[in-house]
Amino acid sequence: MKMNGLVICLILFLLGVSFFLKFARAAERIEPGRLAWLEETLIAHRGLHDEKIPENSLPAFQAAIEKGYPIELDVTMTKDRKLVVYHDKKLRRGMGIDAYLHDLTYDELTQYKLFGTAEKIPLFAEVLATVAGRVPLLIEIKNEGKVGEMESLLYQELQGYKGQYAIQSFNPFTLQWFKNNAPEVIRGQLAGSFWVSDYEVEWAGTTRLPWYKKILLRNLLLNFVSRPHFIAYEAKNLSTLRLRSLRRLGVPILGWTVKTKAEYEEAKTKFNNLIVEGSFD
Repeated sequence: MKMNGLVICLILFLLGVSFFLKFARAAERIEPGRLAWLEETLIAHRGLHDEKIPENSLPAFQAAIEKGYPIELDVTMTKDRKLVVYHDKKLRRGMGIDAYLHDLTYDELTQYKLFGTAEKIPLFAEVLATVAGRVPLLIEIKNEGKVGEMESLLYQELQGYKGQYAIQSFNPFTLQWFKNNAPEVIRGQLAGSFWVSDYEVEWAGTTRLPWYKKILLRNLLLNFVSRPHFIAYEAKNLSTLRLRSLRRLGVPILGWTVKTKAEYEEAKTKFNNLIVEGSFD
């Protein structure tokens, strides 16, 4: 009888854990037609860029438009609350100065050029005007600070924009802001291994997360906060078991970022679509 009681308690505990995980990781399904563009054509990571055309620049976006690629881009905020398109927190890799983007005003930023070219960091508004709805946009919001101001400013700039777009972020609380304040906006949860190299810390200002945050974000255990419409997961660090668990969420799964033909061939059957550097189709 005592053993039966222990077995029952164990079964109830396992059922409770299963229920919690299902609740915590659940995504929000929406009408598939709204997400069709996310799956139809490979998505150009920071535009189509190369040695001459810098990433996240107006020429990179124009090149993607000419090829008909949807564009993935990164949005962050300057010291004077201007939304700009740039990936790193630090400016060392892209502009050769040992400073953080959020410590400079936009006018100060315009004194520097991207990757040794004549291009400057574009305003998000400039990018919207350049793209003008000709291809869809996948907008990554890079906000590791207090949520609200940046998200609100970005949403304001998107008012009246006629093209297709979706937002995505590693920060589930950024997505929660859109869920609560702009539920019509398609939102995606970014995730992966969260392994960060010394180079990324030194040159890009990437943050090393504590172990418990890695566990929560790697396993999408904060989806109950963001309730994403799609998942974008690191293509290189995706086991068969994790892929199976992602597919059970019932929403599109994008793979980021595919950079070689070999990576493309390995990833193309695993995901609904891929975020790529270069042309593979």
